[in-house]
Parts: sequence; structure tokens; C-alpha cells
Amino acid sequence: MKIRNIVGAVIIAIVILVVMAGETTRVTTNETTLGAPSPAATVKPDTGGLPKVYQNGAGGFSLRYPAGYVVDESYHYQGLGPGQDIYGVKFTIPPAIDNMTNLSEDSYMSVELLPQSSTCTANLFLDDPNATPKSVTDNGTEYSVASSIGAAAGNRYEETVYAIPGTNPCIAMRYFVHYGVLENYPEGSVQAFDRQALFDQFDQIRRTLTASP
Repeated sequence: MKIRNIVGAVIIAIVILVVMAGETTRVTTNETTLGAPSPAATVKPDTGGLPKVYQNGAGGFSLRYPAGYVVDESYHYQGLGPGQDIYGVKFTIPPAIDNMTNLSEDSYMSVELLPQSSTCTANLFLDDPNATPKSVTDNGTEYSVASSIGAAAGNRYEETVYAIPGTNPCIAMRYFVHYGVLENYPEGSVQAFDRQALFDQFDQIRRTLTASP
């Protein structure tokens, strides 16, 4: 009877070990599939007007941004057509910026990543064959920059992309500016938005972006 009990206990122990091994394998497989988080990117100091900090461990980047911007981590850019979504994080302008102007409240700046690209140029992020990228160095960082503009029913859609060559995945920042043609509004109801101030703020945010090595 004692021998049977011992044998039974051994069998139970073996079964438990097999189950635990299976669970460990599944966890390891999941980690391999999803990929380990990248090392945390350093956060640049606030030089003024950018009190908020955003860090993305999976994407391996961080940046600073002004108060009032709305962060959307479920964002994906769909301008390239079906099945070609580009995923990232969107920072939508606060209502105070577009108040009483022709600037639309859905204007934003985004950080986007292309994980399967052998190159990293701005035109990869735009559905415009005429968007020829050019090399620009700003604040010590080299960018590939390209722009495009679209129009529909009295609306204008301006996009400027700053990609960072040599990053993997390819990291880019998109300025998406949507505004209405002034002639479509009742006279005196709105004024032209301050595009210089908007782009200056986007530039300020862009210069704080850091990526993990």
C-alpha cells in the first residue's frame, strides 16, 4: 500500500511539473511574439512651456508637450489606404488654440513607427508621389522631411513629416493641420489661425523627442 502511495505521489508530481513547463513555454512564446520593451528613453528637460512628459516603453521614445494636449495611444494613420495603417501616438491640440479661428480642432502632432522598413525617409509616411524628401538638420538632429497638402469641400489638410534616418523601427513625427478656407465662413465670424505660432509649438515638441539606443 505504501509503495502504491509513493508511486501515486510521484506521478502527480510529474504531472504538475509538465503543466508548469507548459505554462512557462507559453509565457516565453508570448514574450518573444510581442517583443521585450525597449530601454526607457531619456527625458529632455523642459526649456519652457512643455510641462507634460510622455514615455512609450514599447516604442522606445519619450517627449515633452504642453498642457491641454490630448494623448491618444490608439491612434493609427490611415492616409495610405486599406491595410497600410501606421501606428503611433497622437497629440491633439487643445481647444484654446483653435478658438474663433479657421483651424480645426482635429489638428494634431503624432509620433509614428514603421517596424518593417529598410529605409527611413519622410515620403514613406505620405500618400503623395510628389512628396520628395529633403535632408534637414535642426538642433543637432538630422531629419528626412516631406510635405503634402490636400483639399476637399472648402477644407485644407496640410501634412509635414519629420522622419529620423537610421532609426529602427523608423520613427517619424507628423504635423497634421486641418483648417477651413476663410471665404467659407460668414464675414467677421472667424479669423485666420496663427500658423507660425502653431508650427513653432509643434517644432518645440519635436525637438524634445528622444529614442532609445
